[in-house]
Amino acid sequence: MTYKLPLLQFKEDALEPVISAKTMSFHYGKHTKAYFDNLNKLITESPLNGKSLEEIIINSKGAIFNNASQAWNHIFYFSQFAGDRNNKLGGDLRRAIERDFGSEIGFKERFVTEGVNIFGSGWVWLSSDVEGHLQIDKCQNADNPILNSRIPLLAFDVWEHAYYLDYQNQRAEHLSALWMILNWEIVEKRYKERTIFKDKCF
Repeated sequence: MTYKLPLLQFKEDALEPVISAKTMSFHYGKHTKAYFDNLNKLITESPLNGKSLEEIIINSKGAIFNNASQAWNHIFYFSQFAGDRNNKLGGDLRRAIERDFGSEIGFKERFVTEGVNIFGSGWVWLSSDVEGHLQIDKCQNADNPILNSRIPLLAFDVWEHAYYLDYQNQRAEHLSALWMILNWEIVEKRYKERTIFKDKCF
């Protein structure tokens, strides 16, 4: 089985000025593609060949895990910016965020702070359990909440290749700007379908 990098659902310049077309060409066109290319080379002789990316993430270690998880993480990350963006948080997810973090503003501030405080490279996630209780996960390198049987809802990439061309070392500025291009409808859909995700992955 060959694992293929999906096509972007928007043009490379669609997220400007928050994410430049130049960053997209490197981050998606080169970095993300490299994870898929490397995975295809590594998994040929593995018993995990042909399994879903989620199954590979849960059942692998080392280079196969790193490339499978980074491939998954990046597709998940970029897809939350796709389509006609709805920047307004609403519905059950809004109520859950207000319950678990006090307010939307409080959640965003804490999420950015947690991302800034990740030492080195990694990801900051909003995740849910199947009952809908939320938490923020700080993950190093390629890790993601799936490893802890959590359901990912939202992810911001804090690897330097995600922002250095546009923001240099200003990680906080980059993370704060991402709210402007986030499509909350996609995140809300993930929250509504969390039981489907659980049945698929766990």
